[in-house]
Amino acid sequence: MLDPKEILTTLSDRFATTGKVQNVFGEPIEAHGRTIITVAQVKYGLGAGGGGENKSGQEDAVGGAGGGGGVNVSPMGVLEITEAGTRWIPFFDPKATARLIVAGIAIGFLLRRALRWR
Repeated sequence: MLDPKEILTTLSDRFATTGKVQNVFGEPIEAHGRTIITVAQVKYGLGAGGGGENKSGQEDAVGGAGGGGGVNVSPMGVLEITEAGTRWIPFFDPKATARLIVAGIAIGFLLRRALRWR
């Protein structure tokens, strides 16, 4: 039976090969006197567990172990480098905008309800 610590070590070693700088900062693109570097956010999640009972005292006792993980890569924007300087150009994130709108509406309803009870 694999130890949960061994499973996490194996998973983290596999993710370490994908967690390179090129995954966060893309290869620079040069055109028209500008250098563009794409930037992404990389998130990793790992989990493992194991268990079992050895009531009989034998080495081949019933038990189990498992593990898993995931990677999420989201483009964030680009760095534009020119002779005049460097600037950050963020990408539009419709999910984040939708969350902000929903949160604003919810806060508006809560404030309205709170002010109505006064």
